[in-house]
Amino acid sequence: MRAILLVLIFAISSAGAIRAAEVRLVLTREDADLASDLRAASLTVSTAAQPDSRAQDVLAAARADYQRLIGILYAQGYYGPEISIRVDGREAAGLAPFDAPDEIGEVVLTVTPGPRFRFSRAEVKPLAPGTVLPEGFAPGAIARSTLIQRAARAGVNGWRAVGHAKARVADQAITADHRARMLDAIIRLAPGPELRFGRLLIRNESAVRPARIRAIAGLPVGETFSPDEVERSAKRLRRSGAFRSVALREAEQPNPDGTLDITATLLDEKKRRLGFGARLSSLEGLGISAYWLHRNLLGGAERLRVDGEVNGIGGNSGGIDFSFGTSLSRPATFSPDTTLTFRGLFEVLDEPDFFERKIELGVDLSHKYTERLDVSGGLGLRYAEVDDDLGRRDILLLTLPLGVTWDRRDPPLDPGGGFYLNATAEPFVAFDGSTAGARLFADARAYREMGERLVLAGRIQMGSVIGPRIDDVPPDMLFFSGGGGTVRGQPYQSLGVDLAGGQRVGGRAFLGLSGEVRIDVSDKIGLVGFADAGFIGSDSIPGGNGEWHSGAGLGLRYETGLGPIRLDVAAPVGGTTGDGVQLYIGIGQAF
Repeated sequence: MRAILLVLIFAISSAGAIRAAEVRLVLTREDADLASDLRAASLTVSTAAQPDSRAQDVLAAARADYQRLIGILYAQGYYGPEISIRVDGREAAGLAPFDAPDEIGEVVLTVTPGPRFRFSRAEVKPLAPGTVLPEGFAPGAIARSTLIQRAARAGVNGWRAVGHAKARVADQAITADHRARMLDAIIRLAPGPELRFGRLLIRNESAVRPARIRAIAGLPVGETFSPDEVERSAKRLRRSGAFRSVALREAEQPNPDGTLDITATLLDEKKRRLGFGARLSSLEGLGISAYWLHRNLLGGAERLRVDGEVNGIGGNSGGIDFSFGTSLSRPATFSPDTTLTFRGLFEVLDEPDFFERKIELGVDLSHKYTERLDVSGGLGLRYAEVDDDLGRRDILLLTLPLGVTWDRRDPPLDPGGGFYLNATAEPFVAFDGSTAGARLFADARAYREMGERLVLAGRIQMGSVIGPRIDDVPPDMLFFSGGGGTVRGQPYQSLGVDLAGGQRVGGRAFLGLSGEVRIDVSDKIGLVGFADAGFIGSDSIPGGNGEWHSGAGLGLRYETGLGPIRLDVAAPVGGTTGDGVQLYIGIGQAF
C-alpha cells in the first residue's frame, strides 16, 4: 500500500512538468536592443528557465506576456504592435489557464512592432515655476510612454516642491494618429492649495519620548510644505540609531487652517548591542576590540558606548597597548542636526620609541550640514605621563579640537568613485600657560573608475605640529611613519626623528602618499597593486628637513556584502627603516 501511495504522489507531483521546453522570440525587424528588452521582460522566458516549472506555469506566463510585451513596445514608441504567442502551435490567448497540456515542447513569441510614433503635441499644464520636464518630451521626439509618465511625475513634483502637497494629475488625453504615426500627449494638473506643515503625529508607541522624537525629526511646523524637508526629518530619525525602521506619511486631507499633518510610524531598534573586531599584522601582531552600546539610555535616544581595545599581542612593535573609552551622545541638541557628546578615554601606549599613559576628558558638538558634510568642535582636557628618549615628564593640556569631514565616496565602504576629505585642527595650551600650539592633520582620498572592473585610488595625508618644542608635546600627538595606516611594507612607526646619541622621537611634520590599482577578477574576488611613501620631519612644514621611506606590494580582496576582507603583502622599496615582507589582514579597503 505504501509503495502505491509513493507512486501516486510521484505521478501527481510530476504531472505537467516541462521537459526541455524551448522558448523562441521572433522579432520581425532587426533591433538587437529591443529584442533584448523583450526577452528580459518576458515571463515565459524566465518561467521556462526554472527547472521546477510546470506546463500550467508556462501557459499562465504566456497569457500574461501580451500586456508585458506591449508595455515594452509602448515604452519604445511603438503603438501599433502585433503580438502572437503560440504554445505548441496554438495561440496562448485561446487556451484556458487550467487547460494546459501535460507537456509543452515549444513556445514562440512573434512580435511585429509596427511603425514608431513621434510626439505631435507634448504638454503638461499648468507648471510650477522652475519645473523641468524630462528631455525628449517635446514635439518631434520619439513618443516613449515612459516619457509621458516621467513628465506627469515631474509636473506633480514641481508643484509639491513649492508647497502644493496635494498636487495631482487631473486629466490626460493620449491620442494616437496611426496614419500619421504621431501621438498627442496632453496632461492637465490640479495643483491644489499651498499648504504648511502641521503636527508630527506619532502612530505607535516608542521607548523614545514623543517630545524627543519631534525634536530629532525637526519638522519645520508652520513653514511651507516641502517633500525634501519630510525626507530630511526621516533621515534624522534614522541617523539617531534608535529606530529600526522609520516611515513618514502625509495626511490624506489638509487641516482647515491650511496645514498638513505628518504621521510617523516607528519601530524601535534593540536597545543594546555588543560588537567585536580584530586585525592582524605580521609585525604589529594581533589587535582585538569590543564595544557595548545602549541606544536609548535616558529615553531621549541618548547613545552610550563603551569601547575596549588591545593591540600588539604577539607583535614586535613595542609592548601591548590597551585603551578603555566611553562616550554619551545626545542627538538634536540646540538644533535637529547637532549632536552633543561627552567622552572619556584611558589609554596606555607601549610603542617602540615611547611609553605613554594618558587620560582624556572632553565635550564635543558635531553638526551635519548635509548628508555628506559634517563639522565639529569641542573642548578637552588631556593628562599624559610620558617616558621616551627625552626623559620622563608629565603633560597637562587644555585642547580645542575642531574638524570637518566631506565624504563623497560612492559607495563609502568600497568606493568606485568620488572623494573623501577629513581635516582637523587641535589648538592646545599647557594648563600652567607655559606653552601653546596646534596639531593640524588632513586626509584626502580620491577614486576613479576606469571601466567596469578597474578602480584607481589615491591618498594624501599631511600633518603638522606648530608652536611648542618637541618635548612639550605628548608623543602620540607627534608623527611616525610605517605600518598599515601609513607605509605598508615598512615596520610599524619605524620612521621618526633621530636625535643625537641614537635617540629617536616623533616628528612635527608628516606627509604620506598612497596609490592603489584595484581590479575585480570576479564578483567576489579582487586584486590590488599598491605603493606607499611617507615623510617625517623635525620642522613643522611637511617636506622640509626630514627623511622619506616607501613600500609596495600586492593585495587580495574578498567581498562579503558589508565590505571586503583585505589581505595585503608588502615589502620595503626605499629608505633604511626596514627589510623583509610584511602581512596585513583587515576588513574594508586600506583607504
